[in-house]
Amino acid sequence: MSLKNPDAIAALVSALRLVHGDGVARTMLQEDMSLATLMDTMFAAPIAHRDAVRYVVTALDDFAITPELGPVWHLRYLYDDQPGSFRVVDMEIATPAGTLSSNDLWLRLPV
Repeated sequence: MSLKNPDAIAALVSALRLVHGDGVARTMLQEDMSLATLMDTMFAAPIAHRDAVRYVVTALDDFAITPELGPVWHLRYLYDDQPGSFRVVDMEIATPAGTLSSNDLWLRLPV
């Protein structure tokens, strides 16, 4: 399998293994995990918050995403509710058919 963003995938895999263990991380990557779960995992890992967000966004191109998004979609960041905060706390994807929350998006690394 050829990855578009191997460094980002490596960072995600490392975080998943660290937070959940090898077996669970493997299952999550092969059998689907929600974008919300991936983000929670990355925020729990010992890396900078901005790096966690960057790795997730960069790695999205390598995942099979369910439901199928189609050719036109836009990633939206949701920020901490403190005034003036630029701390990303969640993401959602806007499509012409509507907006999907991170809990509605399922990711799997294609084999």
